Amino acid sequence: MHRVLLSIIALVLGCSSLKAQTNTSYSELCQSLIENKSHKADTERIQELYQIHWEYLMHEYPEWATYVGYPGQNDRWTDNSLKAIEHRKKLLQIPLKALQSIDRTKLDQANQLNYDLLKERIKHEIEGTRFKGEYLAINQLGGVQQDVPQLLEVMPRKTVKDYENILTRLKGVPTVVNQTMVLLKKGLESKITEPRITLRDVPDQIQSQMVAEPLKNPILLAFTSFPADVPKADQDRLLAEAGMMLTNQIIPAFAELKKFMVDSYIPGARETVGLSDLPDGSAWYQMNIRNITTTSLTPEQIHQIGLSEVKRIHKEMETVMKESGFKGGLDEFFVYLRTDPKFYFDDAESLLSAYRDIAKRADPELCKIIGKLPRLTYGVTPVPSYSEKSQTTAYYQPGSPKAHRPGYFYANTYDLKTRPKWEMEPLSLHESVPGHHIQLALAQEMENVPELRKEESYTAFVEGWGLYAESLGGEMGFYKDPYAKFGRLTYEMWRAIRLVVDTGMHAKGWSRQQAIDYFKANASKNEHDITVEVDRYIVWPGQALAYKIGELKIKELRAYSKKELGDKFDIRSFHDEVLDNGALPLNVLEKHIKEWVATQKVEGKSVASGK
Repeated sequence: MHRVLLSIIALVLGCSSLKAQTNTSYSELCQSLIENKSHKADTERIQELYQIHWEYLMHEYPEWATYVGYPGQNDRWTDNSLKAIEHRKKLLQIPLKALQSIDRTKLDQANQLNYDLLKERIKHEIEGTRFKGEYLAINQLGGVQQDVPQLLEVMPRKTVKDYENILTRLKGVPTVVNQTMVLLKKGLESKITEPRITLRDVPDQIQSQMVAEPLKNPILLAFTSFPADVPKADQDRLLAEAGMMLTNQIIPAFAELKKFMVDSYIPGARETVGLSDLPDGSAWYQMNIRNITTTSLTPEQIHQIGLSEVKRIHKEMETVMKESGFKGGLDEFFVYLRTDPKFYFDDAESLLSAYRDIAKRADPELCKIIGKLPRLTYGVTPVPSYSEKSQTTAYYQPGSPKAHRPGYFYANTYDLKTRPKWEMEPLSLHESVPGHHIQLALAQEMENVPELRKEESYTAFVEGWGLYAESLGGEMGFYKDPYAKFGRLTYEMWRAIRLVVDTGMHAKGWSRQQAIDYFKANASKNEHDITVEVDRYIVWPGQALAYKIGELKIKELRAYSKKELGDKFDIRSFHDEVLDNGALPLNVLEKHIKEWVATQKVEGKSVASGK
């Protein structure tokens, strides 16, 4: 799983100033683009629209600007007042009109792809305005109680100005908290809330941001050390100001939020778990499926794919179990893998060291399977303590070449007896290399494309590649013992189970316990992990479907390419083509790969004939 600021995407092609963006409104700039139809070539106009759109979004969503390294926004927060949210929804029609004024047939192939992707993105966002997703402002995986420390942690902190930006953002935290509570209250009124059961750890997460001692509070992590270029007098002043804000403004704001959550929101939250139980929920879930999988599959079709995959993987598991020499049934093998002490580390640092070892063993193998590798580096680090209990086993946070920030594979060290060794190889390959880090870093380093294309996050592609990357371990010298092989199958099974339980809960009326029981019956993951996973599917309806759907499509295209090209098939070239355009909808990826195969066949014939 990769973590970015969800649902915020944008692109940049020029260097329009902040002043230009704010002095001329977004709507006026788009309207001017429409009116200049006869004076500018369509290629120039699509590029200009991308630039306008990027400038607008970078100023509208300053947190995301910080993550991607866009300058000038590091002292601001997104305005999530009800008025601002409604205004943003109304503005969505404006770029669509500007796009429709461009003649797609007059664009070259690259810009036709830019046109199609921007059109689909805007149409999906417009479709989403039908649903009040903003009312679901907090869950156990995200919200102000986690977003604030995570954002402040990645902010630049090299100069006094950088620290002044952090201080300014700290001043805005009470407003961010208050706007969150307003949205949650609207959710209570509208009966659009997260399920009560999934919110059980949120009060403690909020409490973790209320540590009174400044240098021990995760929000003030930036002030625990300063670069040498920041004078000592400024260090003392900055820390003092941050401490005063923490004591007088931030902690009281979080205390109010915690009281509201404990006294009002959690008691008033719904007891059901399916998205279909919310107003217009069935349509909402179907929209999520379309956007996340980039397919037209129905919940029932996905459910059946899941059942079929579970059955197939079960057979492979039985084969590997026999290879291990275990005497007993698959259910007994699951228990053995969950409980035998030899499969677990005794301390967090040993677990992290083992993950880092796997990552570094994977690095030199990459050139065997991928032709073009990214320049951006990555590291392995623990999941923050304030979120580890409710967080998934691991996730990847993209780096930023512009912000000079590496990518990070976050490994969860909470409750070590739930972190078996046999799951570590596939998990590492998924989150670091050749998985998320390779794909996302290559996308960020693409040249001559809009910035939106570099930061695009079609979940089926991104997570599909991550899961597919796990299957490459055998070609990279991993999975040498039966337990590691079984670990890979466990992770593949995990993603197949998701198809069953996600659709089960959100479309077929399954209970949370029914989902947990199905998971336990079909995978060797421990109960804590299973519970965390099921609760994740509950609050991110449809997101978990992307992995298996995307992986199956990439494997299908690999098999097609190999069949069509025969001896001329080269795995490095195939992977380069899959990754060449950044994240894409699956139908666009399929079209691209089939065109590439056709070109390879023509070139092969030309070489064979001596032309």
